[in-house]
Amino acid sequence: MVRITPLHLIPALIAAAAHAGEITIGQRPFSISKSFAATALPSGDCPPLRLDPHIWADFKIIEIAPHGANVTKGELLIRFDSSGINKKLADIRDALATEALNIAQAELDLEFLLQTAPHKLESARRTAEIAKEENTHFTQTRRKTTEEKASQNLKLCKQILAHQSEELKQLTHMHEDDDFTKSSEEIMLVRQQDAVAAAEFALRMEMLDHERTLEVLLPREAQTLADNERDTAISLQKAEAEIPRAIELKKTELKILKTAHTRKQKTLADLESDLSHFEIKAPADGRFYHSSIENGKWTPPASAPTLTAHRQIQAHDTFATFVPDTTKLRLISFLDEATHRALKLDLTGTATLAGREDLEIPVKIAKLATTPEPDGTFRADFSVSWPTGINPAIAATAEIRLISYQQPAAIFLPNKALAFDTAGWTVEVKLADGKTERRPVKRGLSSREETEILSGLEVGQVILIPD
Repeated sequence: MVRITPLHLIPALIAAAAHAGEITIGQRPFSISKSFAATALPSGDCPPLRLDPHIWADFKIIEIAPHGANVTKGELLIRFDSSGINKKLADIRDALATEALNIAQAELDLEFLLQTAPHKLESARRTAEIAKEENTHFTQTRRKTTEEKASQNLKLCKQILAHQSEELKQLTHMHEDDDFTKSSEEIMLVRQQDAVAAAEFALRMEMLDHERTLEVLLPREAQTLADNERDTAISLQKAEAEIPRAIELKKTELKILKTAHTRKQKTLADLESDLSHFEIKAPADGRFYHSSIENGKWTPPASAPTLTAHRQIQAHDTFATFVPDTTKLRLISFLDEATHRALKLDLTGTATLAGREDLEIPVKIAKLATTPEPDGTFRADFSVSWPTGINPAIAATAEIRLISYQQPAAIFLPNKALAFDTAGWTVEVKLADGKTERRPVKRGLSSREETEILSGLEVGQVILIPD
């Protein structure tokens, strides 16, 4: 809470008039003082401790230095349980090794496809061409010649049978002739009868073959060759589309494998980086606090989460502060708008610590925010000339006092002497004849009790003050 009080006490603004409700105007020194609370906090060279991992979010405390502990450079501040991240790292390394083998196999498969694709396409084209040639040759030439051959074979068998039958007929006539001996006739006649029987059987078989050739074998072969031509043409068309597509699919598969491998390598690198957060040591000699200092505000340990073993720490949250012994403390205050508006850079004043009100410590405004905080206050940073032997603790409170405005000679009135109406700010002036009139005035700056008058009044005039 900002409190505005004058730094000096004036016994009276003017000499007393005829009664207690009158004052005579005179010029006196006028000033406005400001006083407000401030907190001793480290300057900007005090890094907060926070976990900013890339991926890992499970940080369980195993060991932590006590709150407020004095530590030396390199001494352990906090250690987290790293068993989970170490298991994850081992799994990722195994997965990367497997992926590397898969990538090598995919590259080999792609190379094989690239090398064999032209041969497979050429083989498919050749098969289709042969099937087409065979079907064309059968349709245009071989079917007709096969039919002719079958007919010719049938005709030949018929001729042989006719010749054998005629010969048998001749032998039969000769058997009736007395010039041949009986035994010779018998032998030749039986032989010719067997020849005729064989010729008849051959003709019957040839007729069956002829019929099957024309009605079954040739139509079946024609259908087979036509189907083969059709199927090989389809296979060629499929191969011409499928083989290039298989190459592209294998390229895409290889690209996906490599992308996943690269991402997993990035994950591995991020986790290896996150592993560095699992043990934090003091960067210098200093003091370790279980609380945070952010944006000039101190989070007391009582309101901060208790930092003990087995407790989880949230990633990206400030959970502790390390203050090096070389860190200088400054005073920080958050001012209301009116007080902020009355101050300016390099304005000096004094600060007092609770319990050492006898000691006035010089301070100067080093930084003054121009933009309010979310709560509407304005931050002010004060550099401090700490006396020898005075080493306040972090978050120690102090009272700052300074003069924000002063004039060596000014006209000023008690606030209750001024009234505001349609004419603006006015005061009641006593005239020489004892009568009074209200006169407008121009105000300057105001303190809690008094207001500077810039114009509208003269020294020696008597002002009436209402009860």
